[in-house]
Formats: sequence, C-alpha cells, structure tokens
Amino acid sequence: MTYEPRQIRAPRIVMQRLACTGILLAAALSHAAAQDIRGLEACSAEKQMERRTGCLQANIEFLQKALTRLSRETQDKIAAANRDLAAARAEIAELKSTLTRLSGELAQMKAKAEPGSKK
Repeated sequence: MTYEPRQIRAPRIVMQRLACTGILLAAALSHAAAQDIRGLEACSAEKQMERRTGCLQANIEFLQKALTRLSRETQDKIAAANRDLAAARAEIAELKSTLTRLSGELAQMKAKAEPGSKK
C-alpha cells in the first residue's frame, strides 16, 4: 500500500472548512448559545470513514445553502435600504429647493413691503 498524503489531508481540510463555515453560520443564526443548528447531522457517531465523509459533505452542502440563502436575504435588505436612502435623498433635495424658493419669495415680499412702510 502506498502513502498518499492527499487522501489523509482531505478529511482534515473538509473538517476545517466545515468548522469555519459552522462557526460563521452559528454566529449568524445564534439566538441561543446552546441550540443545535437544525439540519446538521452528528457525524462523529459514524464509524465508517465513507459514511462519516458523506455525512460531513451533507453538512457542508447544508451550510453552503444556508449561507447562500442568508447572503441573498442580506443583499435584498441592503438593496431595499439603498432604495429607501435614494428616496430620502431625493425628498431632502426637493425640500431644500422648496425652502430656497420660499426663502427667495419671502425676501421679495419683505423687500416690497419695506419701501411702502417707510413712506
């Protein structure tokens, strides 16, 4: 039997990626610190390496789908916030122009009224 380091490292890389993804997802979804993530399987109970690897791959796929969904939802929220911000900026610009116009009209009315009051 020959030694192939890639076969030995592959589960370690999978475990590292799963751990990082799990931590990120747990941090994003944590409303209770001790609550399990729904949909994840406990892969440590599997004795056979093939079954454990399959379990880990299923967990990775689940976490990737969850992250994709959360990313899409976050992007939708950001887009909605940007639309609201653009509408607010447009309204502020309109109010500023109205204020400037009304200030000018008020100044004209005061200018017309002042010469008449001095007579």
